[in-house]
Amino acid sequence: MRSEALLLYFTLLHFAGAGFPEDSEPISISHGNYTRQYPVFVGHKPGRNTTQRHRLDVQLVMVMNRTLYVAARDHIYTVDMDTSHTEEIYFSKKLTWKSRQADVDTCRMKGKHKDECHNFIKVLLKRNEDTLFICGTNAFNPSCRNYKVCNLEEAIVLFLMLLPPCSFFPSSPEGKLYSATVTDFLAIDAVIYRSLGDSPTLRTVKHDSKWLKEPYFVQAVDYGNYIYFFFREIAVEYNSMGKVVFPRVAQVCKNDMGGSQRVLEKQWTSFLKARLNCSVPGDSHFYFNILQSVTDVIHFNGRDVVLATFSTPYNSIPGSAVCAYDMLDIATVFTGRFKEQKSPDSTWTPVPDERVPKPRPGCCAGSTSLEKYVTSNEFPDDTLNFIKTHPLMDEAVPSIVNRPWFLRTMVRYRLTKIAVDSAAGPYQNYTVVFLGSEKGIILKFLARTGNTGFLNDSLFLEEINVYNPEKCSYDGMEDKRIMGMQLDKPSSALYVAFSTCVIKVPLGRCERHGKCKKACIASRDPYCGWVKESGLCTQLVLGSK
Repeated sequence: MRSEALLLYFTLLHFAGAGFPEDSEPISISHGNYTRQYPVFVGHKPGRNTTQRHRLDVQLVMVMNRTLYVAARDHIYTVDMDTSHTEEIYFSKKLTWKSRQADVDTCRMKGKHKDECHNFIKVLLKRNEDTLFICGTNAFNPSCRNYKVCNLEEAIVLFLMLLPPCSFFPSSPEGKLYSATVTDFLAIDAVIYRSLGDSPTLRTVKHDSKWLKEPYFVQAVDYGNYIYFFFREIAVEYNSMGKVVFPRVAQVCKNDMGGSQRVLEKQWTSFLKARLNCSVPGDSHFYFNILQSVTDVIHFNGRDVVLATFSTPYNSIPGSAVCAYDMLDIATVFTGRFKEQKSPDSTWTPVPDERVPKPRPGCCAGSTSLEKYVTSNEFPDDTLNFIKTHPLMDEAVPSIVNRPWFLRTMVRYRLTKIAVDSAAGPYQNYTVVFLGSEKGIILKFLARTGNTGFLNDSLFLEEINVYNPEKCSYDGMEDKRIMGMQLDKPSSALYVAFSTCVIKVPLGRCERHGKCKKACIASRDPYCGWVKESGLCTQLVLGSK
């Protein structure tokens, strides 16, 4: 571990001497002694004894219909976002869903610690205006339920069903649930899975390292005819170099019906994956390979893009980067060359075009080039057999302008979460990016475009230390990792979730500039503006002039 850290250190020094980009400095810094005034949620109800605390273990936060849902251990809390909160945020409803004692006993018997044998809520999905779809780990015996939104506290259970455990980053277009998870207690069988709806249940090929090898799933994105999954995994094409982790993006067709009874029955016929390239160019590229988080698709300057945060490995010196990817570039890579290993001892090489069968593997049935095939069940065996053994693409997906959009290498923490306001400012014509770290610090940027019109520049607006040790520490322990961030434009706030609390952070700290017009304008903050009549720097709302 130490040798790898030293190697990275000397590599960084080498790049620094060769023009490695330096860390930019923020225009403004907000320290913890200022942000501790922000209201905090710790699981209390109005009028109750606020000195008592229980362990929250927040897993995720979600905004729906002006309600903030906080998914935690054994509980889901709802917070009315239109209610004014000054010092503490209280919940309006609480759903308690604990594991049965039999499930807890089985979990303990299999060697898990008692703190692991709870029901950690991992999935919150809006099925329709009236229904929430919720999944929990249930003491390592995962289950999912539908709940009526209107009476969450009483929790009418519509059905209970077993699914692959804890679908961490699901997508649910057209009533179908696409999930990326593991299906066994030992977390050996990783799977990308489709269930619910009127389409057949499909999954990736079981125990095939060419398809998935020890993946860590990060995000699922619904775009066009495909669902795209973003994850990191052990790179099979670099097996000779030990366990090398690569960031990936994979695709599956929404209309995939599985293969024939002979090949890929009840399995994906459209699964392809490719490496994501987030690197600093030079004589020897410096790669950021640990994918941490990915945004939904953002429409930026006429292009559909996703932003992703990456870091260096955990056994090395901390370093982070943000790269932007055009969805068109992702689609283009999946129409390129395939990669193969001809024998267990040979290197991976591109597959010659003449060896790729027709119809082309990975295409959606019924598409323009495959009108002859109404469903994937009709694909010939040659196509199905090829994709079964060749899911990996040869080319990596390039980042926009082939370099990171933002770098952070001279700090002792990694950037792990991202949230984007693509319609910031009174005229909704700015894009602001919030980056969350493992140390409770948020970095705020203004996204800008260069002469090419591509997303290739940023202005570092603010560094905000939001973690509140007085209110968020539990049993003397401090967990400063940011678990999630949710934007709420109507209240001009960013809800920041830690494992022990949720903090409501204003999008701008305009009041800090007070009556100083020069400081207000110099902040370059799209959320702040100088109001001539009052002579104050004020947080702007939609339509302000």
